[in-house]
Amino acid sequence: MRGFSQMAPTAHLDHDRFTAELDRHLTGVARRRGSLGAPQVAVRSARDGLDYRFGDETTRFHVASIGKMFTATLVMRLVESGAFTLETPVTELLPAAELRGLFVVDGEDLADRATVDQLLAHTSGAADYFDGPVTSGYRFLDLVVGEPDHFWTPAELLDFSRERQRPVGRPGARFAYSDTGYVLLGRIIEATTGREFHEVLHERILQPLGMLDSALLFHSLPERDFVSALAAGAPTTATATVPDIAPFRLGNREVSRFTSISCDWAGGGLISVPADLLTFSAALHGGRLISPASLARLTEMRNRFRPGIRYGAGMMQVRFEGLMPLLRGLPSPVGHIGVLATHLFRDPVHEVDIVLNFASTREMTRSFRTLIFIEQALQRASR
Repeated sequence: MRGFSQMAPTAHLDHDRFTAELDRHLTGVARRRGSLGAPQVAVRSARDGLDYRFGDETTRFHVASIGKMFTATLVMRLVESGAFTLETPVTELLPAAELRGLFVVDGEDLADRATVDQLLAHTSGAADYFDGPVTSGYRFLDLVVGEPDHFWTPAELLDFSRERQRPVGRPGARFAYSDTGYVLLGRIIEATTGREFHEVLHERILQPLGMLDSALLFHSLPERDFVSALAAGAPTTATATVPDIAPFRLGNREVSRFTSISCDWAGGGLISVPADLLTFSAALHGGRLISPASLARLTEMRNRFRPGIRYGAGMMQVRFEGLMPLLRGLPSPVGHIGVLATHLFRDPVHEVDIVLNFASTREMTRSFRTLIFIEQALQRASR
């Protein structure tokens, strides 16, 4: 469980000090978490040769809305290829029947005013099936917990918003976080490429980067498992062989074996390991996946997500002074969090990538305390 720094330290960062401080912090965190155990933590800097790990390194975990970074990256790659622009209306990319009712405000269908950029930035006005209010019946999370054997298709996710929710506003009028919007982006990726979302994810991100332990849960297998199954003559479909993942909790319920967690899809259905996520973050910020101009568009922080967190397009920025004025002066990392207290961030000052998995909707505060501690420890170790 003890953390370590695998690479030789440089003059830029005192590895021993950073490792010792973070080990002490995380050992205490693991003790206080009780049956949840140690969080999965990874901190890496190619510039300074730092490669710190704590907790389980090899068990895949549900990354939750960190997956939106992957979807946004795929969208920007299609924009760069000329398939469409950020200002293209969704009505030019998806069938009218698929959009029916999702953008009706005051009796007027405004789907032709909703753009790709608005879906990315959560300003399209679409409802949020995952956590938004409903006009009738159970809220979505109640269904996830109450119907554990249900497999959710993208069409059903859109139907939930269409039939049980209302749009939150006119396209472009306001920011309102929307998993429904990211289902539409997944469908745009499919309609544009002629491939299923998980196929595009593997072909354009996971395979080129060598992310062997990552996949879209219930839709694909990690490359490592696929190769092993092929060699053994075992089934290679994700429905026949569902990968084991780390336990996680929605409230007080352990749900990692529920089929109903198929509900995330393009909004966050990815499973991965810390090393793979570090690889993705480094590639994204290093220009290996999209151009600097595209990355700048995603990281243009236009809206307030929560106090201390700004939102761009598929990416967030933490401004710690917004959480607590005494934290002014810390770097502002860019990336995304997930509802399960998962984090993937790049600290632009220290050029450090950070992965956290606290595996519970009730652990968000504790996970942010650890993110703050990591940033403070980096500052102390850099003096």
